[in-house]
Amino acid sequence: MTPLGAAQADLDAVTALVRAAGTSFYRGMRVLPPDRRHAMYAIYAFCRIVDDIADGDDEFARKLPALDGWRSRIDGLWQGATDGPVTRVLARAVAAFPLRQPDFHAVIDGMQMDCESAIVAPDQALLDLYCDRVAVAVGRLSVRAFGDSSAAADDVAHGLGRALQLTNILRDLREDAVRGRLYLPRESLDASGIPHDPEAALAHPALARACGDVAAQARGYFAAAAAAMRHCDRRAMRPARLMGATYAAILARVERRGWHDLDTPAKLPAWQKLWIALRHGVA
Repeated sequence: MTPLGAAQADLDAVTALVRAAGTSFYRGMRVLPPDRRHAMYAIYAFCRIVDDIADGDDEFARKLPALDGWRSRIDGLWQGATDGPVTRVLARAVAAFPLRQPDFHAVIDGMQMDCESAIVAPDQALLDLYCDRVAVAVGRLSVRAFGDSSAAADDVAHGLGRALQLTNILRDLREDAVRGRLYLPRESLDASGIPHDPEAALAHPALARACGDVAAQARGYFAAAAAAMRHCDRRAMRPARLMGATYAAILARVERRGWHDLDTPAKLPAWQKLWIALRHGVA
């Protein structure tokens, strides 16, 4: 019997998409039992596909139909309609676990936010909505695939998703600015007299204060997620603890690097990745 009862060719195709992404996600999900692991691979593949649509070079007028196509595919999962390896494995995951349709739609809505227009200095409410869609919604899908659909697990997704996304924002300031984007909240920028133009903001001497505000928010969300995990199924939360530990380490490295040398990558060394993996029983 194959994981999720899916065709082996479909499982192989989805796994290949995950491995080709070149992230640590493939390795990290090995801690899960086969059915849950392949459900997560399918969720990740879906997220990668719609993210690639949003980040592509096409005009928005061409991206919107592609995103709408995935809205229709997601709706079709609940009617048994599929059209390829990703949707076929996702349909099996939906049948096996309590994955929720609105969470898939929220991910697509978040990608649409990113491609309708460049996000520049959003106010705190808009930034929170963006984080909820592109990260927390993925978390809500993930905790169910991990094996915990409790309210506490949703609290984990709420905190950890925001912590991860804020860490990404701080890590990728230069990369985002090159694309005309600046995700730092306008309240923090205005409080320090920092202009909203991405390149000008990154060159401003008070940038550290605005980034410090966001880092403090991220640390608070990491702490809230860790507190919520104590009320969850401990085994189911192993991947969440791994992601939390990894990203907390990335945030610490970003803060040590500081905000005046943004071209220096804030990557974890191999020994630290291995230590985190061993600590959480993944290596």
